Amino acid sequence: MSLRCIILDDYQNVAFSLADWASLAPKVTTTALHQHYADQDALVAQIAEADILVVMRERTPLTAELIGRLPKLKLVVTSGMRNASIDLHACAERYIAVCGTASSSAAPLELSWGLLLGLARHLVTEHQALRQNGPWQQTLGRGLHGKTLGLVGLGKIGAEMAKVARAFGMDVCAWSQNLTADRAAACDARLMPSLHALMRESDVVSVHLVLSERTRNLIDRAALAEVKPGALLINTSRAALVDQEAMLAALNAGTLGGAGLDVFEQEPLPADHPLRQHPKVLATPHLGYVADSNYHTYFTQAVEDIHGWLTGAPLRSLH
Repeated sequence: MSLRCIILDDYQNVAFSLADWASLAPKVTTTALHQHYADQDALVAQIAEADILVVMRERTPLTAELIGRLPKLKLVVTSGMRNASIDLHACAERYIAVCGTASSSAAPLELSWGLLLGLARHLVTEHQALRQNGPWQQTLGRGLHGKTLGLVGLGKIGAEMAKVARAFGMDVCAWSQNLTADRAAACDARLMPSLHALMRESDVVSVHLVLSERTRNLIDRAALAEVKPGALLINTSRAALVDQEAMLAALNAGTLGGAGLDVFEQEPLPADHPLRQHPKVLATPHLGYVADSNYHTYFTQAVEDIHGWLTGAPLRSLH
């Protein structure tokens, strides 16, 4: 009898077109789920017989409770090499192998700039007005040349953000808990002495950090109170890096001029959530890594990982 592999949350129904899943036959039979199952009972009804799960980043958390309800599970493959929503301890206790794939930072970088530019120039508002025969030119966009981009985090994506900002003629400043003067200088950015100093200096604040207990709610009410009046906030990293209630309060008060968001504390975002309809928010449904190039890598390497596991080859262990 062949093993059963299930691909979770294949929202765009593209997994089978981007990799040679048929090469796993007859040892492995693969199916894909194209909708998200938030209810655990409904999810278990779909995947209880799975020997292998292929998961897309943090769309469906593999908690200890869920893993305990999947008696046949032997292998988990995730897109990317970091997935905080997989309980690795629970997997280890069950001798479930966990591995990942490569992932490019180009797609989230590009989306960060898409949100920034769309927010600064009111592209959605003007597009909708044009489509609906509404007012011709109703907003005054913000030019970026000569403005300051504040980067909270200067890792791989943050450093690339700095390069693009310079191409737009922007000044760049940066801060994070571990950022050094040498690293900032190498990225052609000014090192700020504190987060609050960065908030006061920046016309646009863009967040590029890994979520941890130390960075959770790092941009809190006090930090947002220091923001330059009308500044824009961009977050394509993790929602919990920013205190969501404080952000909403700052948007409502006009302290923040707008927010470009791709990440949310609950995904999919509830239909009645205020961020869905807020006039100062430009939001996308966690599309940062959702690009053809990344997806080809994810699914191609997932097939490679399964082949490797079947033959006892070394797996790509998560960071």
